[in-house]
Amino acid sequence: MEAYVKGARPRFEHSLAQMVELPSVSMDPTRAADMKKTATLAVQLLRDAGAEARIVETGGYPVVEGGWTTGKHHPTVLVYNHLDVQPAQEPEWRQAPFAFRKDHGLYHGRGATDDKGPALTALLAGRYVVEQGVPINVRFLWELEEEIGSPHFADALKPRAGISKPDSVVVSDTIWIAKGRPAVPYGLRGLLGARLSLRTGRADAHSGLTGGAARNPLTELCDLVNACVDAETGRVKIPGFYEDVVPPTKAEVENFLASGFTVGRFKKAFGFTSLRSADPAEVLHRIWASPTFEVHGLVGGYIGPGVKMVVPGYAELKVSMRLVPNQKPEKIFRLFKRFVAERNPNVTVEAEGMLHPFKGHFSGPYAEAAQRAVKEGFGKEPVFIREGGSIGAVTTMQQVWHVPILFMGLSLPEHGYHAPNEYFDWGQASGGMKALAAYFTELAAMKK
Repeated sequence: MEAYVKGARPRFEHSLAQMVELPSVSMDPTRAADMKKTATLAVQLLRDAGAEARIVETGGYPVVEGGWTTGKHHPTVLVYNHLDVQPAQEPEWRQAPFAFRKDHGLYHGRGATDDKGPALTALLAGRYVVEQGVPINVRFLWELEEEIGSPHFADALKPRAGISKPDSVVVSDTIWIAKGRPAVPYGLRGLLGARLSLRTGRADAHSGLTGGAARNPLTELCDLVNACVDAETGRVKIPGFYEDVVPPTKAEVENFLASGFTVGRFKKAFGFTSLRSADPAEVLHRIWASPTFEVHGLVGGYIGPGVKMVVPGYAELKVSMRLVPNQKPEKIFRLFKRFVAERNPNVTVEAEGMLHPFKGHFSGPYAEAAQRAVKEGFGKEPVFIREGGSIGAVTTMQQVWHVPILFMGLSLPEHGYHAPNEYFDWGQASGGMKALAAYFTELAAMKK
């Protein structure tokens, strides 16, 4: 295995460079051509590794499906990753985000860690076990719409698409607690995104001539935010918001606290100067097991240098809510929309994606196999945690296939998920190849 990993490094680096330099930003309509090029390149990379591969069309961007089928009586594992990325327009970038740069085992560029690097790591792990004659079918499903909530992923799982039901799924799109602290998540938060818009005039107006009499849509949307959430505590004030929340069990809380999480390391990894709480247990509960209400942007009026004295005629607020078991985004949206209408009936509320929360298992044969495999790959046993993010495809696969779904993510907090100056590293890639190959070998020993 050591020799294989060392020999695979040039292929990994070359493939990652090709992937990163395609700006596969799914939420940007002007990148549609790049999305198609990404799907084509993905098929080529799978075939170059010796796997079969094809593009599966959906109602939106396609998925890429492929892999190795070594025997109809062998167990089948499907590895899920996504190849679309977040926009990269932040001024903090120290390089062109879609220009791949290799620097002493660090791989810089948008998508390097989320999720192109882990996808290629899994591909090379799959190639190894197949070449070694391990009796397992290794299939890959690479999505191109994860960053926009997987709106068409279910199309790919319909019978006409021809993607067979696997015996289990492994998802490699999650983050460790810290470098040297492997983590195997078993739960994800759900998500509800929304845009609130308010128009009170045809155009911006002079504040000296109209201020005081004119309605200010920015002010009114700020007032709505204050009504929805306590800015100091984060407590959501929408009636009924918490009524379906299931708190974590005692065993889960014990796992959280045994994870090695520290508040100081968390602050350093994400660049925070302060948090709502300094208590580790409270912070873990907030980021893994509690719902949230977040404001992501407020648009309207003048945003250039200096101060332009106008009353805006239009404003828009971008928000989201992370949800936990057993909250349903459809219900939360109804509660939210009703609450907004009662406070300000002139505000238009539009949903921008709904994802259900997911909760799997942190015990049983698959979890134990993952635990052994990660230890073999990285030298340390992982801890079982929940993760605060959302992956829409996971709940879709759960609903359609009803098979075990495990997470074996390889990213670190400092890698910069969704942030400027994103990167991946060879240590995580090489350890990931070993861990995933060990996991596939463990699965081969299980009865189908």
